Amino acid sequence: MTDQNSTEQFESQALTEHLRELRTCLIVSFVAVFLGFCASYAFIRPIGHRFFQPLTEVLPEGSSLIFTSYQEGFFFI
Repeated sequence: MTDQNSTEQFESQALTEHLRELRTCLIVSFVAVFLGFCASYAFIRPIGHRFFQPLTEVLPEGSSLIFTSYQEGFFFI
């Protein structure tokens, strides 16, 4: 019964109401992605160390990772 009511309500909305709802959903999605990016960027070093831990464990003593492009080293140094 509620599925039929929601379908009727959806069909009775005007185009501007659909666009308003879409805009609201997009804004909420962009804010959530931005906050997730900020939270992950705040913890970039622990995240990077966790990703590189298996590799650094098998490296010979006294050696380090090298990066072949500028953007690789920028985020983890």
